Amino acid sequence: MPDHKMSENPGGRSKAGALPVVIAGAGISGLCAAHWLKKAGIEVIVLEKEAEAGGAMKSRREQGWLYELGPNSALETTPLIEQLLGELSILDRRVYAQAGAARRYILKNGKLTPIPMNARSFILSPLWSPKGKLRLLREPFIGRAGEEESVADFVRRRLGSEMLDYAVNPFVSGVYAGDPEKLSARSAFPKMYALESKHGGLFKGLLARRKAKLFSLREGMQSLPATIAVSLGESLQLNAPVERIVPMRAGRFPVYTVSYRSEGKPGTVDASAVVLAAPAPAAAGIIRPIDPEMAKTLESIYYPPLAVAFSGFRSDQFLRPLDGFGYLVPGIEHRRSLGSIWSSALFPGRAPAGCSALTTFLGGARQPEWAKLDDWELRATVMDELRPVLNIVGEPLFSRITRWERAIPQYNLGYHRILESIDRFEQNYRGAFICANYKGGISVGACLVSAQQVVERIKEHLKS
Repeated sequence: MPDHKMSENPGGRSKAGALPVVIAGAGISGLCAAHWLKKAGIEVIVLEKEAEAGGAMKSRREQGWLYELGPNSALETTPLIEQLLGELSILDRRVYAQAGAARRYILKNGKLTPIPMNARSFILSPLWSPKGKLRLLREPFIGRAGEEESVADFVRRRLGSEMLDYAVNPFVSGVYAGDPEKLSARSAFPKMYALESKHGGLFKGLLARRKAKLFSLREGMQSLPATIAVSLGESLQLNAPVERIVPMRAGRFPVYTVSYRSEGKPGTVDASAVVLAAPAPAAAGIIRPIDPEMAKTLESIYYPPLAVAFSGFRSDQFLRPLDGFGYLVPGIEHRRSLGSIWSSALFPGRAPAGCSALTTFLGGARQPEWAKLDDWELRATVMDELRPVLNIVGEPLFSRITRWERAIPQYNLGYHRILESIDRFEQNYRGAFICANYKGGISVGACLVSAQQVVERIKEHLKS
């Protein structure tokens, strides 16, 4: 543990006895906040309960296969991504999706149908009927709703039922592993929701937005948190779960005592500010002694279970080419999987020479029960799903199953009240901040933006 009683701070807080900022959780949000705080000359201590940093961002290499347990890639939705990779000197490790990955499929009537990429292919696409396509012409003339809507209701109102079934429903499953009938349009997709008022319609707004590029890192997504962890050095403690935070002094200069365990032994550290960067259930446990009502609110956030199945084959086992990103499965198809990413077609180095790799997802809010099957049943289910769609001959050469008991926080209807409660908590406990994917968005880019915003707020707090 660094000596926090005699820290030096080039960022304007340099004085003997200055207290560190303590961050509970070393997922990508907490790590980025720690990185930028340290870069600003503010002493930071990160306490992480797991044996490795990165949260859900985990990669593994075995026998020539490279697979992801969590996020398979990220979109460059913010300049902060390039800035961060540059600061960590790993820009040269970034890899963009291969050209063929631009082709994406939707499963319809058991067959792969390409998602149209231009107006002509949209007109010719069998994904939607002529009536469903004509329905889109009404979209620019539809006004705003007067109350909160689910994503499904929002899309039905603006685009029609066919667009919900064979465009938005599978997309929502691919992003959130969620149910569009329950997700809040306002909270889960605020940018899409804002297009109504800002641009006068979804199509006008979508045309106004620049297309983000899909990327990963040569050795997998975990390279990002792992590099930040190395740069933090002794400022990061692993196997150190935070148990509670207690405000020891309130008012203009608050002080928090953070209780944690390290190698099974209890410890405490005083902090000038604390950042809760752990998942909502863990954060609830930390704050329950000081705010049981807020703890109850955090525990109400739903995280559906998700199973991630990585399967490796010889390339000649496929009787159809893996010529794209992969495919998504609409709920209306009543299948057991949410979709499959063709990992080896997406990024290089994911499979040995002459082999191909797939990552298939089961469970989520749509069918949580499928994520709870045992490994044998899951592997059999995955092959039952993949074999008729991709014309696979034989069994996989390599297979790994990852289960997330709580996968992705669901921004369901009424979620704005949870966000309002988080704001009140931060106002009531000055110097305490929440920075996690259940506030501000679930994507990697959104987590970076949230982390930078929290860092700026902490700087202002310390200056005061």
